[in-house]
Amino acid sequence: MIPLLHDFSNATVLVFGGGPVGARKARRFAREARVVVVSPEFVDADFGGAERVRAAPDVREIDDWLERIGPALVVAATDDEEINEAVVAAARERGVLVNRADRAGDGERDHRDVVVPATVREDPVIVAIATGGTAPAVSKYLRRELEETLDGAGEMATAVSAVRNELKDRDISPDRRRKIVTDLVNSPEHWTTLRTGTSNSRQVIEDVFATDGSLSTDPNETNPGETK
Repeated sequence: MIPLLHDFSNATVLVFGGGPVGARKARRFAREARVVVVSPEFVDADFGGAERVRAAPDVREIDDWLERIGPALVVAATDDEEINEAVVAAARERGVLVNRADRAGDGERDHRDVVVPATVREDPVIVAIATGGTAPAVSKYLRRELEETLDGAGEMATAVSAVRNELKDRDISPDRRRKIVTDLVNSPEHWTTLRTGTSNSRQVIEDVFATDGSLSTDPNETNPGETK
């Protein structure tokens, strides 16, 4: 399977199952999508603000739920294998992405099937870890390891983006832009200050331009040796 990032803004995710797994799936998607969870009962857990519908649809009603909700993704997370199979079949029939939570690594896959990876977020940086559903414990372990590694990565990414844009505005040559950005990303000092909170992305940006005298010119002026 090829890992992809999918934008769920203004999309709906339909989750069948109100147990711990359904709650976890709801929390995962609720940060960006509208999430509807259908279940006859709900565990006492955080569903991430998802809309909960108390109902016990049988296999013949699954397609009606998809027709009514119009989801971009359907999650089968019940403890009833027959219901889960009906959810997957209905989603495939409609060409809707589907995630089956009880058989992540088993059975034949369809091109609409989705495996939800373990993720580490340090916005705007996102790292996903997946084992094809074969070893979730490995994904969880690696996620914990990466949380420390990615500390400060969000602030660094924000700083790098701003520096790149400013250099473009100043008509700095592509080769020089790459060197400045590479030096910034490879700077242990800047990583340390971001991770410890000694400075933030704005301060790092100011430091980049302050420490290079040739960049401390009027943004509208052409740099020596360069033409517009």
